[in-house]
Amino acid sequence: MRKSNLLPILLTAMTLGTTWAIRGQFGHEQGAAWAGAIACLLLVLVSRREEWAETGLKASFFGAIGWGLGGMMSYGVLVGYGKSSDFMNASYGLLSLFVVGGLYGFLGGGLFGLGLTDSEEKRVPWHQVAVELTVGGLIFYFFIIEQLGWLMTPPRSEAWGICAGSALALAYFLYRSGHRNALRVAVFSGLGAGFGFGFGNFLQTIGQLSGIKFNFWNVMEYSLGFFGGIGMAYGALTSHWEPIKKSSKKAVWPLFGLAVVIPFFVWEQSFWEKDISVMLEKTAPAQMEFWAEAIPAAAFLIWLGLVGFAWKKGQDLKNNLAETTFSVLQTACWVLFLAYLAYTFLITGSFMSGYRPEQFLYLVNFGLIWYLAPKSSAQFQSDGIEAKGIWRLFLLILALMILLGAISSSLHEGIPGMQTRF
Repeated sequence: MRKSNLLPILLTAMTLGTTWAIRGQFGHEQGAAWAGAIACLLLVLVSRREEWAETGLKASFFGAIGWGLGGMMSYGVLVGYGKSSDFMNASYGLLSLFVVGGLYGFLGGGLFGLGLTDSEEKRVPWHQVAVELTVGGLIFYFFIIEQLGWLMTPPRSEAWGICAGSALALAYFLYRSGHRNALRVAVFSGLGAGFGFGFGNFLQTIGQLSGIKFNFWNVMEYSLGFFGGIGMAYGALTSHWEPIKKSSKKAVWPLFGLAVVIPFFVWEQSFWEKDISVMLEKTAPAQMEFWAEAIPAAAFLIWLGLVGFAWKKGQDLKNNLAETTFSVLQTACWVLFLAYLAYTFLITGSFMSGYRPEQFLYLVNFGLIWYLAPKSSAQFQSDGIEAKGIWRLFLLILALMILLGAISSSLHEGIPGMQTRF
């Protein structure tokens, strides 16, 4: 690993860690997609690879879809297994979280990497990719979940089976189509996010046992994003990418997908009175009526601002202004990051109260990322960990999950949220 690549990898890790922790306030596909979008944009930005400016917006949009797909998976009960005082249950929980985190990262990193290869010379058949991922997800779910009954999260949703089938379909498409660079990004993103989820659950258990009053669930979320970001950035910076010729046509639709569509669904699914009433009972019980209307309105105004931003920058792209593409990508990264921060402060009421101290740590992370990003640049290399090393890394992570399960289960006789399956 070249030293010059450490900073872009760290910044990507901090970005996905921060946004994934924010994602916990919104959940589901839309929250995960927004978090993934910002991390993908940031990686393109800090790598300073000139030709990625051409395809960076598109790649980030597809990366957002990939990271968002995993939002359909249920994992709350798996977290409970990981907290178990029984070795078998604790190990099962951590290994299962490795699978769930791995699926998040594989789909997110894979579609992001595939988007980076899309050019006028070598078009990616996205319609074919969509069909294969859909069919793969349905086939896997039907045979593994419905027919064989291999349930991982009973009695909750087994949608992980859909994501697993889609991930296998994506891996097969990337392999047979010769997109080894995108496959490499997918593999390392999956390994990183999978390890981060299991390790984060271990940290959550240790945090609960410490007695410190803090949102250790959020620590687990940050861990998934942080290590997933390491994997995605490492995979991208150690892959061989063919040069892409500059295009005279600038695609505008990815910008609207990133800045308009995804934030709209986050607003529509999260900012209603029923979603913020519990928070208002804690932060502003005497002014509930006012804030129940003001907070959704403020969130909607932020979304309208994103619509205006997308329209203005879309016009710049259409007019092919000098250095427009990279400038739009850079601005989009910071605007989406700041809007996501604003949304988390609104949904948690942290702008009125300090009862959620982790929210203010997001600002510290953002400040560091914003300060260090201009100092970052990458030197691409294609001599990173290869197939044998990847398998060794995979087996090492499995062994670590089992070891952490043994340590975690030996530290207590039972904690709140613990679940038992076996």
